[in-house]
Amino acid sequence: MSPSRPGARRTAGALISVLALAAVATGCGSGGTQTGGAPAVQQPKAAPDRVEPLAATPKPQLPATVRSADGHEVKVTSTSRIVPLTGSLNEIVFTLGLGKNVVARDITATFEQAKSLPVVTRAHDVSAESVLSLKPTVVLADTTTGPTEAVQQIRDAGIPLVVVKPAKELADVDRRIDAVADALGVKAAGAELKKRTGDRIAAVQQDIPQPKDGKKPRVTFLYLRGSASVYLLGGRDSGASSLLEAAGAVDAGKDSGLEKDFTAITSEALVKAAPDAILVMSKGLTSVNGIDGLLKVPGVAETPAGLDRRIVSVDDGVLLNYGPRTDQVLKSLVEQLHGKKK
Repeated sequence: MSPSRPGARRTAGALISVLALAAVATGCGSGGTQTGGAPAVQQPKAAPDRVEPLAATPKPQLPATVRSADGHEVKVTSTSRIVPLTGSLNEIVFTLGLGKNVVARDITATFEQAKSLPVVTRAHDVSAESVLSLKPTVVLADTTTGPTEAVQQIRDAGIPLVVVKPAKELADVDRRIDAVADALGVKAAGAELKKRTGDRIAAVQQDIPQPKDGKKPRVTFLYLRGSASVYLLGGRDSGASSLLEAAGAVDAGKDSGLEKDFTAITSEALVKAAPDAILVMSKGLTSVNGIDGLLKVPGVAETPAGLDRRIVSVDDGVLLNYGPRTDQVLKSLVEQLHGKKK
């Protein structure tokens, strides 16, 4: 496994893998410190890192038989001990109201209600032994979960394991909620959560102001882990395009012709993208010592965004989840790009 692997995958799941790798390499991204008289690192403006479960705890209708994304037909007979193997799947299970049944978490599940759970992954790879020791009644994974041998070991132990396709864009929110709700036998709760999430996203989008000059802000997504020397520029398949477009912006990386998910940052690529603002994850910004450190990355200071010090920061744990808190991500993006509604 190497931090340069995201180029090998063309889904948002690739970035999650890189994020997990860098978190392991840098102590979950807390490496950078302020030096000299540099200003404090800009803090993300997202809501507190908690999920909001549905008001009523659903009662699973079991058994539930579903088709796993890897082609297996899976029969779930109990949801008493659930192990979701990605942060976004943890989030959906908790938001559906089944958090009390979750017995483990992925390293990227950092929201408050899950923090005390044992971690059964490392660098996006699952430890089959750790999972099996918790005696799960159902395991939820996605197609980026590996290694294949570990996934098969869990299945061979007789544990129902449902694989869900990873999220790539805003349109995947409903699909992901449906897949988890169906597997856990709580279809009605899934329908309720889809409606709540959709209504909240629509409400945020209704408040996006139109640019006075008719030009939408150009935003480049950079993935940074300074302590691990990871500096990547997001392209068409980074997973951020859908969010930026929904927030009334242009994905400058995609617009400049970058078709891959991520490429190494170069001055030439940044000049071509010409972003008005730069989107980063909050821990990534911290890892390069804040805005002053980011401006030292080759090419950043010469962009319109660098000249204006216009940096947009969103918490790592929610940015590309495309789940029940996507409205919060959009709201944060809109406020930082367009200003709060007066």
